[in-house]
Amino acid sequence: MYEENQSSVPESFMMLYVKQGQYKPSLPRHELTQRYELCEDMAMMLMDTVSTQQFQLGITETDALAKCWHGLLETPLLINSDEAFWVVCRLAELLSWPIPESLE
Repeated sequence: MYEENQSSVPESFMMLYVKQGQYKPSLPRHELTQRYELCEDMAMMLMDTVSTQQFQLGITETDALAKCWHGLLETPLLINSDEAFWVVCRLAELLSWPIPESLE
């Protein structure tokens, strides 16, 4: 059967939904792809905002990412905490900033 959506979900995102000891994500492929596309779009959308904020406030890249992460956590109905951290890591990757191991 031909899949209309040819978007590839990266393993880093897919692993958010693979439970320990399992091999397959806990979400159906369609839903996983939708969640990924939302998070990827969010990371792309936040690039200018976060880099501008980092420059204007004179804060470190890590501090700018932490502020972004805390902001994403304020609306948990949109994305969950694991997805929020993935968005921040993806944002760091897009901006060629160091990828944080944690932000707590």
